[in-house]
Amino acid sequence: MKQVTLGQLAEHLGAQLKGDGSVLISSVATLEDAGAGQISFLANSKYRAQLEGTTASAVLLSAKDADTYEGNALILKDPYVGFARVAQLLDTTPNAAEGIHPSAVIDPSARLGKGVSIGANAVIGANVILGDKVQIGPGTVVTQDAIIGSGTRLWANVTIYHDVHLGMDCIVHSGAVIGSDGFGYANERGNWVKIPQTGGVRIGNNVEIGASTTIDRGALSHTEIHDGVIIDNQVQIAHNDVIGAHTAIAGNSTIAGSVTIGKYCIIGGNCAVAGHLSLVDGTHVSGATNVTSVIREPGVYSSATIAMENKVWRRNTVRFRQLDELFQRVKALEGKQKKEK
Repeated sequence: MKQVTLGQLAEHLGAQLKGDGSVLISSVATLEDAGAGQISFLANSKYRAQLEGTTASAVLLSAKDADTYEGNALILKDPYVGFARVAQLLDTTPNAAEGIHPSAVIDPSARLGKGVSIGANAVIGANVILGDKVQIGPGTVVTQDAIIGSGTRLWANVTIYHDVHLGMDCIVHSGAVIGSDGFGYANERGNWVKIPQTGGVRIGNNVEIGASTTIDRGALSHTEIHDGVIIDNQVQIAHNDVIGAHTAIAGNSTIAGSVTIGKYCIIGGNCAVAGHLSLVDGTHVSGATNVTSVIREPGVYSSATIAMENKVWRRNTVRFRQLDELFQRVKALEGKQKKEK
């Protein structure tokens, strides 16, 4: 178990210390659940009532919330970011692999950096390059000509196809498939003719890819995921997509082929973006939204309807189908009114 003093945490965060700096902190917890040896945070004033009753050894607070709190505290501009930094420091997540397991299959042409770990039954293909301190989890397959940057972790049962390049310090969770064929076919009198997908996938540094997410290879040029992107579980990224730096995509979203998403975008859960579109930098798309046209101005975009009783939803669905008829009737009435004037 890792332990640090509150004073050491203050120095690590560049925070102002209030109280006893010698208190030992071993983990993080919510205000409601925290106890001795734990540190919590208050980032939303609606939870302020929990602050008064918390038994945490210390709390991360903003200056405005620290004035009336009598316990040990670290005062900083953004308590939630501080919480994330402390959680990283005290993280006890095990490595994806330790050493090189005897059952791992490693092609003689593969090049391994210093401190590489490869788990049981993993397969490393021809001409693969693994950077320093790369971790390859059990059952993971990295096929020919792939490059995995230093410090990157692939958890168990990840599949990396040929000509896929991952940058440094990435995390890929179990079941993810990177570099499978894009959905490319030509139709010849009802028969589907497969188009070989000869592009690759290029992923930048500090990218995290969720469990069971799939990222298709490009048809001709590469599919690109830029630095700092975070992708949740069960997301589909199609061929030739370009995802801009520091964009976040939540679970179950589907990005169709040849889409360009700008930097610092947020795509909510269960969204769908139609093919060959572009979203400008700073676009926020709320959950369950279907994006069917180009977004040229940053802002928040939504299309989902709220949940309601089924019988009400059925009535509204019928009315929605009648909208065009209603529009035409209103248009005709307006035209008639203009003529009468």
